[in-house]
Amino acid sequence: MHAAVVTSFDTPPRYLEHPEPVARSKGEVVVEVLAAGLHPRVRSQANGSHYTSTDEPPLVPGIDGVVRDPTGRLRYTVLDDTALGTMAERTVIDLDRSVVLPKGIDPVQIAAAMNPAMSAWIALRRRVDFRRRQRVLILGATGNAGRMAIQVAKRLGASQVIAAGRNPARLAELAGLGADQSCTLDELAEAADVDVVIDCVWGQPTARAMADILTARRDRGAPLTWIEMGSVAGPEAPIPSAALRSARLQIVGSGIGSVPGRDFVKELPKLASAVADGGFDVRARAVPLVEVQHAWTAPAGTSERIVVVPEQG
Repeated sequence: MHAAVVTSFDTPPRYLEHPEPVARSKGEVVVEVLAAGLHPRVRSQANGSHYTSTDEPPLVPGIDGVVRDPTGRLRYTVLDDTALGTMAERTVIDLDRSVVLPKGIDPVQIAAAMNPAMSAWIALRRRVDFRRRQRVLILGATGNAGRMAIQVAKRLGASQVIAAGRNPARLAELAGLGADQSCTLDELAEAADVDVVIDCVWGQPTARAMADILTARRDRGAPLTWIEMGSVAGPEAPIPSAALRSARLQIVGSGIGSVPGRDFVKELPKLASAVADGGFDVRARAVPLVEVQHAWTAPAGTSERIVVVPEQG
């Protein structure tokens, strides 16, 4: 079969021949891959920079996707850390880490939406005690994960969602996704009195945003939960100690390791159903597997998710 193969962490995957997959454990099956999202997590998997990375090249990237099982049913699946990911014509999945999809779904849309939507969904459902009618601020709202976070927060009952980012023109587009208010990163004092911050940014911008927000809060004793969900601006943020002492602030991370795998799996049916029902605005661009190297070096815009589509013979 063919697959996107990482032969070196310094170069993008290439379309190469790869040995056929073999199911080795109980509950595993070989499946045909229909669509696999090129998520930021997949890029860090392929360059060895993700904090869970352990495999050495060669490896096939891809952490999730839409597949066809041996009975002909379509499933959305997530994979454990493996050297054989979903960017291949076929792969091996654990049936217990998948959910059967309804008939008539668009595999590309599901593959594009599930990973970025899952980040905020899991964060609010499993990482913190989020309650309906709470107010949510999204830092980095114009990116793919941020756009999904707006929609997830609204779907889970947020009374107000404030979108924050750098580009005013792109922020203006987010009202259509459910954002009740938008502001630039220089205007965060206007959004200080929220209950939850979903942070897709981290780095220096987060350190500044945290100081601005905490300084402007009318009641520093009111609980504020800050969920670190992404790090597009850098892996480290210089948080001042006063931020932790001068306000009722709780900082948590949400990602692989902070949430048990069984909790991810329990949420898959609800989220897949929401995506399949058209509950989210999804921007996807399908790219044939044979063109994976070009797609890797010429990525789409931040609000569009590339989905790699193997050709099934």
